[in-house]
Amino acid sequence: MAAPPLLILQNIRLGFGTTRLLDGASLSVAPGERLALVGRNGSGKSTLLKIAAGLIEAEGGTRFLQPGATLRFLEQEPDLSGYADVMSYVEAGLGPADDAYRARYLLESLGMSGAEAPAALSGGEARRAALARALAPEPDILLLDEPTNHLDLPVIEWLEAELAASASALVLISHDRRFLEGLSRAMVWLDRGTTRRLEQGFGAFEGWRDQVLEEEERDAHKLARKIVREEHWLRYGVTARRKRNVRRLENLQTLRTKRRERSSAPGRVSMAATEAGGSGNLVIAADNISKSFGERPIVQEFSTRIMRGDRVGILGPNGAGKTTLLNMLIGTLAPDAGQVLLGAGIEMVGLDQRRAALDPAVTLAEALTEGRGDMVHVGGAPRHVLGYMKDFLFTPEQARTPLGALSGGERGRLMLARAFAKPSNLLVLDEPTNDLDLETLDLLQELIADYAGTVLLVSHDRDFLDRCVTSVIAFEEAGRWQEYAGGYSDMVAQRGHGVRARATEKQASAAKRQVASLAKPALRKKGLGALDQHELKTLPARMEKLAAEITALEKRIADPAFYARDAAGFAKATSALGVAQAGLQQAETRWLELEILREQGGG
Repeated sequence: MAAPPLLILQNIRLGFGTTRLLDGASLSVAPGERLALVGRNGSGKSTLLKIAAGLIEAEGGTRFLQPGATLRFLEQEPDLSGYADVMSYVEAGLGPADDAYRARYLLESLGMSGAEAPAALSGGEARRAALARALAPEPDILLLDEPTNHLDLPVIEWLEAELAASASALVLISHDRRFLEGLSRAMVWLDRGTTRRLEQGFGAFEGWRDQVLEEEERDAHKLARKIVREEHWLRYGVTARRKRNVRRLENLQTLRTKRRERSSAPGRVSMAATEAGGSGNLVIAADNISKSFGERPIVQEFSTRIMRGDRVGILGPNGAGKTTLLNMLIGTLAPDAGQVLLGAGIEMVGLDQRRAALDPAVTLAEALTEGRGDMVHVGGAPRHVLGYMKDFLFTPEQARTPLGALSGGERGRLMLARAFAKPSNLLVLDEPTNDLDLETLDLLQELIADYAGTVLLVSHDRDFLDRCVTSVIAFEEAGRWQEYAGGYSDMVAQRGHGVRARATEKQASAAKRQVASLAKPALRKKGLGALDQHELKTLPARMEKLAAEITALEKRIADPAFYARDAAGFAKATSALGVAQAGLQQAETRWLELEILREQGGG
């Protein structure tokens, strides 16, 4: 018999003013379940999660939490005021029976020591602290609202492995498709205030959603009411774009093949050919460029040639120097050595992820037309602002909406609309996916696919890179960067690991010393507990199982015909490889911690 649910939300209703946000929404979470909560931006996902956490009271409906069940909620904007340091904030979320050492382990895994002053934290660091606080007690239910926001790839892959190994039930809201594919086992779709449930993971969700919407569309057409059709346009546009993107992915594979053939002898750039390429075919040529800050090398002797139409992704852990490399390639930062040549007639446009230029009092239409009438000039041709708004999923009624009233996803779409209205042939995107919902990501992928110029893209979103780029420039170590033809999954297949693996290899000895120094103070108090002894006994078998899984996945991915035969299977296998590698690293680190405790504590 299946275990009874730990948490039940039934017929939840909530409105703001005259707007009904939730109208009969339901949610049921059983022990160990892996649920993804999805829906359009502004549909009420975060609100429903806060009701589940008990932070907001619904106007109607019921909430039931099993007596004794523990629940933790990841806050989007955590409040660390009143705490002396980050460690105090994280430990305050622990219960009397929880393992205090786990708080330190989680903070270290997230790149923090615990001694940081709350007032000095960046937004991303505060999010990491909140993540550690939510995970540390190992609760029965974890409610996570955009847990990967502002995390780099190594930490995202570590988090994916940590959650995969967790016994907690999970309810996830995320825009990271690869993250959802790796963790979700069931889907809850929040649409127009109500919920639908699919007993499959995210990989099956979009096809199922499209089928539901197509059935509704047929019913709507039977009504022959224009208002109904207009209301449904926003949702059906998502389906149409996804189908177009399937075809565009096929075209992207052709571009990648051309890129791979052209870069069969990487590492050297013919400067004679570069100088002759003033027709616009050559966009950027970098020859042995290097950059250091003090004693630290950021880029060492890197060369590349980027041609018109290339889509190049730059990826690496935080602090590796991605933005520094990007700025050297576009000519805004001079290298210490080497040379960068830019092609003739380059017109560059960048995406302002900070939205710093958006005045909250200005209306949506004024922001697009810059206050000059009702026309937007796109590619030199005038278009009416209402028609251009529709391209970016805005309704005509939103034209007079002040920007301060827009949601995060809507502000992201406005940012795209402004950028793509400007004439350009080089598009520079530094972390464009932060805070964008799935629908806006679909839109951005479509815009990049249709873009006639060249794209330079810095991103931590693995699925987004696979869908958009023809090559990847990846951080290796000590300022070395390597270019790989294809997307993120192609890079993993060629180098045998993701971003995390190479970074952690270099840090392994330092990590062991840190673990030893952190464990020693506790050794004077006690040895291994019963749970620790059991974990120490079972970890070798788990590591052996993970190592075998990694070997099998690497063998599958090494098959040159695998991608052509089953692109979806290839992506799933590379994602599983990253999770298994991160899981093995985590298990080895934990085994070392327990061995030190055993040896020095007499356990």
